[in-house]
Amino acid sequence: MDDPLPGQKFIDGAFLLVNKPKSWTSFDVVNKIRSSLKQSLGIKKIKVGHAGTLDPMATGLLIICTGKMTKKLSNYQGLDKTYTGVITLGATTASYDAECEPENVLPLDELTEEDIEEARKSFIGDLMQLPPIYSAIKVDGQPLYKQARAGKKVTVEPRPVTIHEFEITQINLPEIHFKVRCSKGTYIRSLAHDFGQKLGVGGYLTELTRTAIGKFKLEDAWELEALIDHIESISPTVNS
Repeated sequence: MDDPLPGQKFIDGAFLLVNKPKSWTSFDVVNKIRSSLKQSLGIKKIKVGHAGTLDPMATGLLIICTGKMTKKLSNYQGLDKTYTGVITLGATTASYDAECEPENVLPLDELTEEDIEEARKSFIGDLMQLPPIYSAIKVDGQPLYKQARAGKKVTVEPRPVTIHEFEITQINLPEIHFKVRCSKGTYIRSLAHDFGQKLGVGGYLTELTRTAIGKFKLEDAWELEALIDHIESISPTVNS
């Protein structure tokens, strides 16, 4: 995505599709865009927000709105999400992804493609899903991941989610490549963990890319670096 946007458009309200880089938080992306806009446009403040968090290890589509368009962020938060990624079988992690060290290692010698297919079928439809302890969900006003890293024990309630599609695209054990289309609030890390539990060998998420949010596609998104370069090329047109 490289269509030029004038500075005033960002102020009035811009709708942006952005490819989040790996290791960046969603807030990092929002903060980078906001600070670049303030500096380039010569303004003291501007509203910037996103419609749906991605974990730092994940890449892919973020919907970003600026100015008055931030009032419409809630319109996009409830849209279905589509992901591709990789589940590593034969171990678990405390975070359900590669952030923590693998543990509970088990052999995969007896695991068959038929086992994997039967497990896959069981995760399609309406489910009750337990979110990861390492998540941004707040309990007693504090994100779970902060409490988990502090060694606190917290109780998390399962939540209703819907998996519309769950396709295994490649099997190269211990790795399983997949594509998922799911409802708002679905944790793909939990899906990876639960999938491994269903197979009796454990599993955790090692790669994740969000490829779509509703009708909006990753291939139409700005690369973050290109967007920042564009913003920084805009001449200040607004008095601070």
